[in-house]
Amino acid sequence: MLGAAVALLAGAAQAADISGAGATFPYPVYAKWADAYKKATGTGLNYQSIGSGGGIKQIKEKTVTFGASDMPLAPEELETAGLVQFPMIVGGAVPVVNLPGIEPGKLVLDGEVIAGIYLGDITSWNDPKIKALNPGLDLPDTAIAPAYRSDGSGTNFLFTTYLSSASAKFKDTVGASTSVQWPTGIGAKGNEGVAGMTKQTEGAIGYVEYAYAVQNKLSYARLVNHDGKTVSPTVKTFQAAAASADWAHAKDYQVVLTNEPGADSWPITGASFILMYKQPQDPAAAATALKFFGWAYDKGDTLATELDYVPMPDSVVAMVEKTWSGSIKGADGHALWPATH
Repeated sequence: MLGAAVALLAGAAQAADISGAGATFPYPVYAKWADAYKKATGTGLNYQSIGSGGGIKQIKEKTVTFGASDMPLAPEELETAGLVQFPMIVGGAVPVVNLPGIEPGKLVLDGEVIAGIYLGDITSWNDPKIKALNPGLDLPDTAIAPAYRSDGSGTNFLFTTYLSSASAKFKDTVGASTSVQWPTGIGAKGNEGVAGMTKQTEGAIGYVEYAYAVQNKLSYARLVNHDGKTVSPTVKTFQAAAASADWAHAKDYQVVLTNEPGADSWPITGASFILMYKQPQDPAAAATALKFFGWAYDKGDTLATELDYVPMPDSVVAMVEKTWSGSIKGADGHALWPATH
């Protein structure tokens, strides 16, 4: 399915007048939106799924109309670059494993155990700490092969932020960032690369946005969350984690949703953000991009939930559109939104 999505965007690019680059985390839903929007309006989208680090770099170099990042930029960095940031979609990252005979959702892990695996302290699937979480599973004496994101990535940021909250040792030795020095494992580029690496390596564990786990038929783990409850990755548990987000009081929408409290909260939940210039060098292209984002907010909810993403609440959309009308302007000083609506 993902291969088809790549072809879809490649075809759309030929007539595209919207260009963007960045996070691989939201790519499956952006691809679906792009297909539907092109059918509805004739306008295409060329989105390069290259990772959040690449998206930030490209928007700062002004080679695309918008960048996309799963790590929200700090207000100071936005101000220095002349950028506006807003949340587009919420999703969940999940641990995925290649353990023959273990069905999706049967394995249970927690942050401390996963941190131990990525620190190189837990090296076999029948380690006592994993067995303690899975008393009913026949775990093999198979070496664990951790797969990680080798590129600068918002998924890295979410995953390492989660592990840093669960393990003091991980926080002190690896830390939370879009790029870290992993003590062990094999690197792969993008959610696509980690999904592929996990699928082809017996004993592997990786972390990907949930849509990639489903599309690649990967076995995913349930997690013990902040409240000590074992939860599965679903729209409901992503929504539960997102429910406590205080968007109204977050400057420049800088919200991180990992390890949120709540019995139903999925602990590796995150928003994906769009970055645009307050004074774009191509106002017409920026206005066209805002039309697409406005359509996605208004018409894209069903397509998003079909892929287990969580659409932004109407109250947040209203705040974002107010941000657009107040901040993103053409050379004449006139707002590009809502004139584009």
